[in-house]
Amino acid sequence: MYAMTGKLTAQAGQRPRFVEILLRAAQVVGQLPGCRFYIVTEDRTNDCDIWVLELWDDKTAHDASLQDSRVRALIAEAMPLMDGAPDGVELSVAGGHGIPA
Repeated sequence: MYAMTGKLTAQAGQRPRFVEILLRAAQVVGQLPGCRFYIVTEDRTNDCDIWVLELWDDKTAHDASLQDSRVRALIAEAMPLMDGAPDGVELSVAGGHGIPA
């Protein structure tokens, strides 16, 4: 399994709009092969930060999602709302509650 977590910072006052776009992205990627979950969270300590948690069958499935025209359109819609480059990490899943065997 392949996981990612990323921090996206919205421009001041733009987080609600940014979150709405990311929630639409969750609906799209949730229909794509290999996506186990795509969770959008709002940082409680910073009014501009958004964290996205993703779990995929493998990196190939994640990378393929970035080629989907709907995903690319949502990325293009979100880019002007960002305040700086995204920050995140790629993760290998060791296991845990709710993780498929």
